[in-house]
Amino acid sequence: MKRVVVIPSRLNSTRLKQKPLVQLLGKPLIRWVVEGCLKTGERVILATDSQLIYHAVKDLPVEVRFTPTDIASGSDRVAYVVENEDVDFVINYQGDEPFVYSEDLHKLFGALKDSPVSTLALRDVQAYSDPNSVKVVLSKNQTALYFSRSPIPYMTESSDIYPLKHVGIYAFRKEALLKFARSERGRLERLEALEQLRLLEMGYPIKIIITENYYHGVDTQEDVALVERELSARLLTKA
Repeated sequence: MKRVVVIPSRLNSTRLKQKPLVQLLGKPLIRWVVEGCLKTGERVILATDSQLIYHAVKDLPVEVRFTPTDIASGSDRVAYVVENEDVDFVINYQGDEPFVYSEDLHKLFGALKDSPVSTLALRDVQAYSDPNSVKVVLSKNQTALYFSRSPIPYMTESSDIYPLKHVGIYAFRKEALLKFARSERGRLERLEALEQLRLLEMGYPIKIIITENYYHGVDTQEDVALVERELSARLLTKA
């Protein structure tokens, strides 16, 4: 099976101005993401609408595809790029997630042998009551029953599994991604503003890979400070 990791990255963002170019320890956010994905050994494509983003990574061995600015979402941008590519499995790796783990990407690809879509989750008690953190509940076979910004499941007792925070890194079979991108937004998706609910409404099982690795996306200036501290600690550990 032919595999590819696609990083969608647009210049404009609502909460953090020119987010892909925000500096983390003197390096643009998008460069951290691209370098991390390249280290996995997978084929990597950067899907962007910006020459500025391209110039931030142009010396790296990443394939670059320019996409229209008006594409609605990251998943749509990934679908636009891979539609004419000779690939079977696709990972949509968020362009604001600087922590990349080869083992998780390989597990996501592996899950596509039995499921059309897979994604990550991790146990995170602090995320439970935060509407900006998406929670997920699972069936017995580790597929998603539901995703929500609300605190799910309702906790009448403590659990060694829940709450599970969804990490928005997706693996798709190509045909599932293209069908998803061509479909209209679902009712639940509109209510919760969560595009993965469209997949559930369409009847797609979503395999959940539970990870213990650290993930933290960059959406606000507060996130920048937190992520820089974590990156600094890792660099000191390697020194």
